[in-house]
Amino acid sequence: MKKILTIAAALMMTASVWAQTPEKMSYQAVVRNASDALVTSTAVGMQLSILQGSATGTAVYTETQTPNTNINGLVSLEIGTGTTTDDFSTIDWTTGPYFIKTETDPTGGTSYTISGTSQLMSVPFALHAKTAANGITAAQTTAITANTAKVDQTISRTGTTVTLTNGGTFTDSVNTYTAGTNITIANNVISASGHYVGELFGGGIVYYVYDNGAHGLIASLDDLDGGSGVVWDLSGTDVPNCESAWDGATNTASTITAGATASQAPGLCNAYSGGGNNDWYLPSSWELSLLYTNAFSISKKLDSDAIITTNGFQFAQIYWSSSEISSTLTWGFLFSGGYSVGGTKTVAYRVRAVRAF
Repeated sequence: MKKILTIAAALMMTASVWAQTPEKMSYQAVVRNASDALVTSTAVGMQLSILQGSATGTAVYTETQTPNTNINGLVSLEIGTGTTTDDFSTIDWTTGPYFIKTETDPTGGTSYTISGTSQLMSVPFALHAKTAANGITAAQTTAITANTAKVDQTISRTGTTVTLTNGGTFTDSVNTYTAGTNITIANNVISASGHYVGELFGGGIVYYVYDNGAHGLIASLDDLDGGSGVVWDLSGTDVPNCESAWDGATNTASTITAGATASQAPGLCNAYSGGGNNDWYLPSSWELSLLYTNAFSISKKLDSDAIITTNGFQFAQIYWSSSEISSTLTWGFLFSGGYSVGGTKTVAYRVRAVRAF
């Protein structure tokens, strides 16, 4: 049985018509009362805090809002636009990790009886980019001139030292730089030997990498639903160990234990064997969000490669995740809007399998 509050956050930068970085983030949550019932079509009181360091860390920003839930108990709001005495723009996103704590009064007041805390697994890109631009000098930016394998690098700055996520060092006329695993630095050029986004590998296409390309996530080369979508199903079943926002493999395995078949979204991915691999699964909500983030470059690669045609992601479609909300609802992701939506398990949505390396 789900307990009190199920939160699955879709954190993304809000579109802006202005040239500067928008100082706000979109946030979604499903609200349940103490009886595990959805709180629907109701104004709820919420206090949201950004915590630094840990789930019990110092609150660097706090605000209150009174959003309305929809018929599925979903609230959508923008952090940074509520009532507060703090300044959202002063958060230094380079000094994380950061966590979001939500406290909710389902009656719309300020007697917060429901709370939950979840980690921001990746810093909102535009806000981090703004912080980085303010923290690294022009000389340092010039010195880091290339990443030829297009592998994600984490760059931090302390005083006049810039550190990269690898080993080995070189010194220019201003600063000392540190590098490492799978990375070669020569003549101020950083090159990497790890895997990269857009690489055809492991029976699919790489759409996310970390540890300098040593590990990441692979998407199947096509949707598995035949173009018409499939149901998630197991409707009426509250699947144990199936709520993770990041562990799609465990979520999928839990649905198989609960009886999911190959005609249903989790079972369809579990039965897939692309590239001769049998470890495919239905992505979690965050894994699906990462897939959406790189959907443009992945779709361009798939649809232009000589051996693959029209296999890109379908823009105006919802894709199923493996992250369950309740016995009747599961998270999906709308690729035309860029946000998570709660879907009834009996509805047919698109499906694409993923695997990890």
